[in-house]
Amino acid sequence: MADNAVQTSGLRKEFGHITAVDGIDLAVERGEIFGLVGPDGAGKTTTMRMLCGIMQPTSGHAIVAGFDVRTQPEEVKLRIGYMSQRFSLYTDLTVAENIEFFADLHSVPKRDRPQRREELLGFSRLTSFTKRLVGNLSGGMKQKLALVCTLMHTPEILFLDEPTTGVDPVSRRDFWKILYSLVGQGVTLIVSTPYMDEAERCNRVAMIDRGRIIECDDPDRLKTKMQGDLFEIICAPQQEAKRILTALAGVLGVQVFGERLHVWVEDAARVRPLAESALQSAGITVDHMRAITPSLEDVFVSVVAARPGR
Repeated sequence: MADNAVQTSGLRKEFGHITAVDGIDLAVERGEIFGLVGPDGAGKTTTMRMLCGIMQPTSGHAIVAGFDVRTQPEEVKLRIGYMSQRFSLYTDLTVAENIEFFADLHSVPKRDRPQRREELLGFSRLTSFTKRLVGNLSGGMKQKLALVCTLMHTPEILFLDEPTTGVDPVSRRDFWKILYSLVGQGVTLIVSTPYMDEAERCNRVAMIDRGRIIECDDPDRLKTKMQGDLFEIICAPQQEAKRILTALAGVLGVQVFGERLHVWVEDAARVRPLAESALQSAGITVDHMRAITPSLEDVFVSVVAARPGR
């Protein structure tokens, strides 16, 4: 639809003989939080960089904020904000000096800066740190400042490439509160994340593997797409239990989640008794076994495992 914030068709990027993005079709609605989820090297960052007009596609088309990224990249850049994975502010400048620099970079009118700066510092809770050198901020504060600088020119669409990686849980929570407030103001968010709990916060999620979108839907509907059943086991020794369960007929996959094993099976009613018997015969101590609802991580693992060539 023409009113979409982002629309792509067959978007592709090759680096020599390597295909990083392989014909992606996307339609991101205005005002939604859209998540990109996938392992390292799946193509998330390359996709974002093409959508931001930083990198030219090898083929395909992309319209962002109503402009073609190939032929109108500067128009696109005027209307978007982009936070890369790598922290990109100046650590030898203060918080205030970084904000002023990025306001200059984006040609924010001088008369608009004081109010905009105070609003952004307020909701990011950085007001009392304006004179502090950025190099002396915590990781979470640096990420919030990077977001403030990205928002100084009031973008329509905000691209966030793994914005909370390495940030403590409290700062992650605060960061997402800020993102929700932006959506309330009509900003469209496109977020890549390695954290499945963050993917759960998105209106829709695209799961990417080897440069292709393998599923795209809202988190609740994605969970219904996992075929078979899932149960959780706490047992010891864990690695031996995993080896035994993986070899059982009807077991589609076994993943370690901390002290727990998530066992994906074709039919729990048939396979669970076999699993219990096999573990007991091997002398495995089972403290806990129960059926569970799949998480997005379970869904992603199952969908990737079912792809040809895996």
